[in-house]
Amino acid sequence: MKSLKNHLSLIIALATILFTLQTFTIVERSVSSYETRLKNDYSLIIVANTALDAKEIAGIDSVIAASEPISPDRILSEFKEELHGTNFELLKTTLPKFYRVTLKHFPTPDELKALSGRLLKHPTITRVEDFAENHDLVYKLLFLFKKVITLFAVSIFAVTALLIVKELRIWQFQHSERMNIMALFGAPVWLRSAVLYRLAIVDAFVAALLVNGTFFAVVQNGWVDAQLNAIGISADIYQINPDGLILSALALGISVLLATLIVMGHKEEA
Repeated sequence: MKSLKNHLSLIIALATILFTLQTFTIVERSVSSYETRLKNDYSLIIVANTALDAKEIAGIDSVIAASEPISPDRILSEFKEELHGTNFELLKTTLPKFYRVTLKHFPTPDELKALSGRLLKHPTITRVEDFAENHDLVYKLLFLFKKVITLFAVSIFAVTALLIVKELRIWQFQHSERMNIMALFGAPVWLRSAVLYRLAIVDAFVAALLVNGTFFAVVQNGWVDAQLNAIGISADIYQINPDGLILSALALGISVLLATLIVMGHKEEA
């Protein structure tokens, strides 16, 4: 019964780490997908006195992905009935040129401020509308969310790693007499610690199987996908390759590493 309790404690601790890491991965993918959506939806409006081509605008800053002119037809249509002939043509000629500029990635507030400054240095650009107020709010909320999730994941990992070390140390104490006897007969360290490593490997396999099965069931259910799609986010929740393989490798690596640290720190009784 005590042995089963030790196994369950180690499995739960490992499963907690794996579950937290996969959840963090899902959040990172979701945030990245949302940033891509923001990048695609976000654009600057620039006003210039003369016509500019796309290459000229792109050459102002490397973060600029593309640009396109904004047709003034809607504005001109409001004056078409009031102005005729020469006056209307003169208005068309003197009307500033408007361009929509898209970026390669969703910029930070500092990047956006620097970009606006470089655009305004161009001799023909007279105004830049970067919607900075709305942009800063979205970026800060996104940044805060990522920081909170990262802090949560690190905290869970640290606590559960300590629990795993504790469980392996308890298992080592339970088998210390057998290990000391084997040491007296000259058995190598790996043989003396075979039971500890077997515990670590078996429990790592069970924990990985448990977590992989849970996320596979979540994917099959489709509820989380539906919630993400409802807010315009498309992100992979779980894939057997690579997620399942990575989780299994992490479980095995963490278990064996911590078991090795316990073995290396073990002192034989005189």
